[in-house]
Amino acid sequence: MIPYEDLGAANAPFIEEYKTSFEATLKSGWFILGKNVAEFEEEFARYIGAKYCVGVASGLDALILSLRALDLPKGSEVVVPSNTYIATILAIVQSDLIPVLVEPDIATYNIDPKKIEEKITSKTRAIVVVHLYGKSCEMDPILDICRRHDLRLVEDAAQSHGAAYKGKTTGTFGDFGAFSFYPTKNLGALGDAGAVATNDPVLAQKIRVLRNYGFQKKYYNEVVGFNSRLDEIQAGFLRIKLKSLDVITQHKRKLAALYHEGLSNAFIKPVVQDDFFDVYHIYNIRHPEREKLQEYLLTKGVKTDVHYPVSPHRQEAMKGILDHFDCPISEEIHKTTLSLPISFCHTEDDVCRVIEALNSF
Repeated sequence: MIPYEDLGAANAPFIEEYKTSFEATLKSGWFILGKNVAEFEEEFARYIGAKYCVGVASGLDALILSLRALDLPKGSEVVVPSNTYIATILAIVQSDLIPVLVEPDIATYNIDPKKIEEKITSKTRAIVVVHLYGKSCEMDPILDICRRHDLRLVEDAAQSHGAAYKGKTTGTFGDFGAFSFYPTKNLGALGDAGAVATNDPVLAQKIRVLRNYGFQKKYYNEVVGFNSRLDEIQAGFLRIKLKSLDVITQHKRKLAALYHEGLSNAFIKPVVQDDFFDVYHIYNIRHPEREKLQEYLLTKGVKTDVHYPVSPHRQEAMKGILDHFDCPISEEIHKTTLSLPISFCHTEDDVCRVIEALNSF
């Protein structure tokens, strides 16, 4: 059986370094906001080309704290893609803001810049773009819209560590870049973890205050904050893995190239474009008989996943919030998408076997 993901195998090359890091942290007795967090923040900021990085507890928290730090008026509208993972929507709702759905480009699955302006109103204050599956959004027209309409920009870069558009890394275009280090990500921790990147020192300090109960000086609270701090142990693990992130990315890009070349045109494959450096957190295809295909692949010893089976506006939790939106493109994607094995643990032989199984469907 070829698993969709095997985190034990994917992390096996780092185990001895993990043990050394864990023991050093244990002996230090410093478990919250210590050396590992500070050094990872510097190292990750350097890696993506941002001036500042602030470690937080998860990707969702990274989004929530980013929106809170913008100090948008309660009830402001925030433009967001209609086919994103629910966390992006939750962050907007939990920040007392109103999500306004914009359909994606059916070819890239990212927000369609040509559809944004028709959704902008006098209440619109920000755009949250999502670099879905490890592919950057088309940022030039989005940045132009933000400038012309005086909108703030938050990037959900949870799936796009190291992805780039015209040589510039995702998470560095807007006011904030929100990252997740959930274990399955290309740069994954061994538990929940996240970070916020920014080039603005004032905004970076706001995030530092918000993540730590709302104070700069201990026990003297300036604002209503959160307890959302990147764990010292996880930061140590992330520092180790960050050194190999380019190797992980190149491995996944090599597997993606095999899929591109080997898969039949019966499947809709991810689009490859000039000016975009894709990192393939997820390699998704689309097929009108997705359920039958997924069941068939299981009989051939191949496990797959679906990212994501239900469009946000169809989620039970979003009744009265998003269910008034009409999102046929999003629904088509959610109905037909299938994610193929493309982990750091998979070999080229694994992918060739997956291709053979798919092409025999």
